[in-house]
Amino acid sequence: MTHAHSLRATGQFSLATQEVLDPRRAINRELSSLAFQRRVLSMALDLAVPLLERVRFLTITCANLDEFFEIRVSRLQRQVELGLTASGADGLPPNETLNRIHEEARAIVAEQYRIWNDVLMPALADVGIRLLAPKLWTDEQTRWVEAYFRREVVPVLTPIGLDPAHPFPHVQNKNQNLLVSLDGQDAFGRQSGIAIVQVPRSLPRVLAIPGSRPGVQEFVLLSTVIHACVGELFPGMTVTNVVAFRVTRDADLWLAEEDADDLLEALQGELHRRRYGDAVRLEVAGHCPETMAEFLLGEFELDPIDLYRVDGPVNLNRVGSILDMCDRPELRYPPYTPKLPRGWQDEDDHFERLRRGDLLLHHPYEAAAPVLEFLRQAADDPDVLAIKQTLYRTGPRSPYVEALAQAARNGKDVTAVVELRARFDEAANIDLAAQLQKAGANVVYGVVGYKTHAKMLLVVRREGDGIHRYVHLGTGNYHPQTARTYTDLGLLTADPVIGEDVHKVFLQLTGLGTPRKLERLLESPFTLGREVIARIDGQAARARAGLPSRIQAKMNALSEANVIAALYRASQAGVPIDLLVRGICCLRPGLPGVSETIHVRSIVGRFLEHARVWRFGEGADAEVWFASADWMSRSFSRRVEVATPVRNPELRARILEECLEQPLRDNVQSWILDVDGTYTRATPGDETAFCLQDWLAGRGEA
Repeated sequence: MTHAHSLRATGQFSLATQEVLDPRRAINRELSSLAFQRRVLSMALDLAVPLLERVRFLTITCANLDEFFEIRVSRLQRQVELGLTASGADGLPPNETLNRIHEEARAIVAEQYRIWNDVLMPALADVGIRLLAPKLWTDEQTRWVEAYFRREVVPVLTPIGLDPAHPFPHVQNKNQNLLVSLDGQDAFGRQSGIAIVQVPRSLPRVLAIPGSRPGVQEFVLLSTVIHACVGELFPGMTVTNVVAFRVTRDADLWLAEEDADDLLEALQGELHRRRYGDAVRLEVAGHCPETMAEFLLGEFELDPIDLYRVDGPVNLNRVGSILDMCDRPELRYPPYTPKLPRGWQDEDDHFERLRRGDLLLHHPYEAAAPVLEFLRQAADDPDVLAIKQTLYRTGPRSPYVEALAQAARNGKDVTAVVELRARFDEAANIDLAAQLQKAGANVVYGVVGYKTHAKMLLVVRREGDGIHRYVHLGTGNYHPQTARTYTDLGLLTADPVIGEDVHKVFLQLTGLGTPRKLERLLESPFTLGREVIARIDGQAARARAGLPSRIQAKMNALSEANVIAALYRASQAGVPIDLLVRGICCLRPGLPGVSETIHVRSIVGRFLEHARVWRFGEGADAEVWFASADWMSRSFSRRVEVATPVRNPELRARILEECLEQPLRDNVQSWILDVDGTYTRATPGDETAFCLQDWLAGRGEA
């Protein structure tokens, strides 16, 4: 019996019963995800946002929509192909959900291109930043483009003329291509009339054109250069049409993990498939003739509903390269330097500092540097015996990985639990695992069947009175870049009870055995889900008894049916409930007789709201938790997650104020979820404007 099977056998794998919601009480998960993309896209229209940042928000929605098709749409398509008809929590079967997705996604894509063509491109041109179409090139620029094409592009191109010996190529996921129709006969007498030219990934996608006027920067897309010069690839033939197209493929990785002898080897083999998975969406230039569109749909085995015609660059995400090529600080957010906790920089001994009390960090308003400095000090401290850390997403050339490798080289017992299946970071995590193993660290890949999503760092140190444990627990990844752009909480502590709990979690991740009892932490897939529901039901019982009650929760997503049902029960009992849900929310607030006391808002701003924080109760007895988990089925049953209680009164008060109370005042970047599933942006009206992120950024030293 595998470990995953043994967990299921204990009854710990899932909640005792799976709640079935009345479809009228649930919002479709996929449509809620698309609604979030609309909120992000609105930032591209916000005149209070600097211009280049507005372009960045546009490209973020493009990348997010790509991933949505790669993962969510591909799964629904598989369900339809297999004849599965089971409805989601909202009552929509897979085929109807797909129809609704395409309807909404087309509207979002149309809005993306409207914003680019009618708003952002003219605004960029007004400040001297221009993306040029061929008709706007000067004679000098035309000569430069043609010379660049012959010198840099032609050597790496492989045009493929279609005939029985040259079938339609298996183009890569999201790579841009040109479908070229031709008249004439080639050197071998072939007259197929169709060729495919793949835009090379090895060259810059956006080029700066020299010779611009002073104060003006002019650019051209690589695909535009190839489009303009494509005739040179087919001498003696006449180009009759050129159509840009791009296919999005199923990028979900399906591993029979329990049958794999080596998860790393199995994943390495599966990563190649991601580039060539089944097609799920076809994008073509708006002028594409119907016959060419039908030809492409046939080649990719797609239906007409999967075709998206676009009014501009087929891969609009590529215009984001302009952001890195423009040195225009006045068009960006002003630089923000995270603060250090008061007195931290004066501390030579971080272990002594933590023995005096816990340290709470609220990123990005406070720097993640204390966590990294603590790890580096532990790596070099002769009294440190062991270091254990979970790694989910770390980024390239991670300083955390370098510190762990140094600790291993220094003779510490280093254990890294590397989650190989962190989506789209799999290859990077395989590389860092190899780096750590080379340094002598113990590297494990978590538990088969469960993603290790918990954020934990444990340092074991021998001191005069015995062995002591020091811990960092967080809501975000050990990633230097996202620590500057995601809002997250982290706690550094020498609390021996928490240290023992974290030690037990690591033993579960690396060893074998039945679930270990934890004194303070809640852990998925064992206790977290049912304890969250128990606390929600506990507040409902207090309200029914006429006692003070309250629930506040901040998270990225809320979709777990059992939790939603519990929140509805609490609302019917009269519990005041405020939810801060950045992205997907399947709960309907304000339903008469069901959720009248529930209010839901989403904050979208410069920083990505990422912390997970929960409050159960009112006054001094309220429980406050932070966690790595959202309230989703996967977080409770298919991941290893931890939730940490905050008992220090000062830290509790700070978390309540910064993460739960003040966000409810935001009337600048907040969106209010209505009962019908739509979001309405909050406005100050007659009140004073209050922006949460600006308020937190301007608070001064902690």
